[in-house]
Amino acid sequence: MPRDYSLQNTRNIGIMAHIDAGKTTTTERILYYTGINHKIGEVHDGSATMDWMVQEQERGITITSACTTCHWRDKKINIIDTPGHVDFTAEVERSLKVLDGAVAVFAGREGVQPQSETVWRQANKYKVPRIAFINKMDRDDANFMRCVEGMKTRLHANPVPIQLPIGSADTFRGIIDLVTMKAEIYKNDDGKSFEITDIPAEMLEEAKKYRAQMIEEIAGTDDALMEKFFNGEEFTEAEIKTALRKATIAMKACPVTCGSAFKNKGVQALLDAIVDYLPSPVDIDHVVGVNPKTGEEEVRPTDDNAPFAGMAFKIMDDKFVGSLTFFRVYSGVLKTGTYVLNSRTNKKERIGRIVRMHANNRTDVDEVYAGDIAALVGLKDTITGDTLCDENHPIALSGIDFAKPVIEESIEPKTKADQEKMVLALIKLTREDPTFKTYTDKDSGQTIIAGVGELHLDIMVDRLKREFGVECTIGRPQVAYKETIRDTVTAQGKYIRQSGGKGQYGDCLVRFEPLEPTKGYVFENAVVGGAIPKEYIPAIDDGIREAAANGILAGYEMVDFKATVIDGSYHEVDSSEMAFHIAGSLAFKEGAKKAHPVILEPIMKVCIEVPDEYLGDVMGGITSRRGILQGMENVDGVQSITAQVPLAEMFGYVTDLRSASQGRGTFTMEFDHYAEVPKSIAEGIIGERAKKID
Repeated sequence: MPRDYSLQNTRNIGIMAHIDAGKTTTTERILYYTGINHKIGEVHDGSATMDWMVQEQERGITITSACTTCHWRDKKINIIDTPGHVDFTAEVERSLKVLDGAVAVFAGREGVQPQSETVWRQANKYKVPRIAFINKMDRDDANFMRCVEGMKTRLHANPVPIQLPIGSADTFRGIIDLVTMKAEIYKNDDGKSFEITDIPAEMLEEAKKYRAQMIEEIAGTDDALMEKFFNGEEFTEAEIKTALRKATIAMKACPVTCGSAFKNKGVQALLDAIVDYLPSPVDIDHVVGVNPKTGEEEVRPTDDNAPFAGMAFKIMDDKFVGSLTFFRVYSGVLKTGTYVLNSRTNKKERIGRIVRMHANNRTDVDEVYAGDIAALVGLKDTITGDTLCDENHPIALSGIDFAKPVIEESIEPKTKADQEKMVLALIKLTREDPTFKTYTDKDSGQTIIAGVGELHLDIMVDRLKREFGVECTIGRPQVAYKETIRDTVTAQGKYIRQSGGKGQYGDCLVRFEPLEPTKGYVFENAVVGGAIPKEYIPAIDDGIREAAANGILAGYEMVDFKATVIDGSYHEVDSSEMAFHIAGSLAFKEGAKKAHPVILEPIMKVCIEVPDEYLGDVMGGITSRRGILQGMENVDGVQSITAQVPLAEMFGYVTDLRSASQGRGTFTMEFDHYAEVPKSIAEGIIGERAKKID
């Protein structure tokens, strides 16, 4: 089956924003106007196509990144609608990794909000070109230019307005196109009925001013246009669009559009901007990976004739077809009935079914091409971030970095029948969500679930009940503390056992030294002269690793240290891997005690928005929670406060903020870094842990 759309006529885009800026509503309107939906779905009444999970429809928020394909002006647009809530940024992260462009949606009144900054940073990280859509221009206090200014000051972006709103709030009735210098006036609330007219006389001067600014901005990105600009020559519409597209793809400019998705205004113009300015798969750099056999860097061109290479970016369990693996094809063609190599596991997987997704509906296809986004049914060993490739041309693409869990809860099934179901369900959920972890606490024997926020864990528990029929009870949320060392020490681990017959003998001298934060655990072998045979060195490493998983102060994982084996001894007959494994763990326990061990706690970046009159009470609350103020900004009587606060102090903050601001304050928080716990609090943590073990 031949390709239905050329690479040049394909767009892979994401829609991203702060929670409640109107991403899903915007996507629903796009689907309506491109003919995918015959009826408009609404978030507020739970009928949005892209919010297909029960939890999404009930809460009116997007939790997973839904994927769909639509068509506009003879172009194919693959769209991923991503969550705005900070607890689900993994969904944004994995989507941006495989997208070519993005639409950043901002609410006309609130403008740039905390989560807008997070997703913008993520898009910068993956070098994703984007355009902006200032939504909700029909709301009271909506201010287009304030949003544009916020993009400059808070996102350090280069926003270039290509439209202006005609009116705002109740008087919002149309849009001026600064490229064509025409106005789009809406006849009613259904955006299908509008007329293209001359710009209203009262706005002509303003339109000329912003068009001149737009042209000056564009001219600065192209030498030929710069010359034309200085000569005072007029730019043609085609020249403006070509230069703006080039600047957008190079991330030198971000075209800004406006409208009201809920009132169906500005959506078709947004679709035009997506097609005109966002890149096709051939406009961006070819993907680079490493050949796992040679270790050499290799490039995979965006070409159907190149060897197949793709990346799995999401695993989803579907009750009708089983496991669905969403993937992006970077090069080559993939057909059903063929085999691919997973470069992480070095195993082959058979491609049984390929499906195109529209939210949670599926259409079977026989093959997919470079630049496509689709899903595979029934892959067994593939997880998020894996590279799938041609077995004769192996390549490993760089994976996806996800946030580490910082909050934990114990979970227990209510009945014996629920026990087995819960284990299987947790395995499926951890496959789907890389930021969700589960393990068994060695001391208490309890099953622990860990995630990036309270809402994250709430949703997971809700899914256990609804999707897997598991009734369970949940413990109080706990903080994922860690331990580290502050001093460099040397310690000996010696394990000797004689009980008749073959004994056990392992002896190692290990130097332990602290590392910078986030460096994790590093192991080095510096033994010379064969004091310890090479085959026993990995056993020492494993022993240290195992012991470090339960630190010596309060049993939390020990991180950010280096272990160097410098000497030791062995016995020709009695030495074994097990003996050196135990010797390694003994050396760790001895060394960690002497190396000034400390407890680390997760520090969260907290962003609070509260009216001026409640500022004093809110600031007092932050200080009482051991918070450190990072910055403040006043926007139209609303204070935007940024602070760093220990996660342990943030439980129950929702209620406290509501009472301190009479329900008018809101906040978001995300993990920032780990820091040492004050001594008095560390003593309390150690005491609590000791009680649990007793």
